[in-house]
Amino acid sequence: MSLLLSDFTVGQRGRILKVNGDGAVRRRLFDMGVTPGAEVLLRKRAPLGDPLEVNLRGYELTLRRSEAACVEVQSL
Repeated sequence: MSLLLSDFTVGQRGRILKVNGDGAVRRRLFDMGVTPGAEVLLRKRAPLGDPLEVNLRGYELTLRRSEAACVEVQSL
C-alpha cells in the first residue's frame, strides 16, 4: 500500500516508491536525494503541518508539505 510522504505521522518509516510532480519540483527532489528505493523517516512536523523534517540517506532534510505530497512511499 502506498501513501504520500505528506500523510506520514511522526516516527513513521517508509521506502520511496515514486517521485511525481512537474519538472522543476521533481528535479529538485532528485537533487536532494529523494529517489526511489531510499528509506525515509518522518522526524518532525511543524505545528501547522508545514514544513516536514525527514531523515533520508543519513542526513536531515526539510521539505514543504507540497513537495512531500509528490513522493509516494510504502510504509515499513
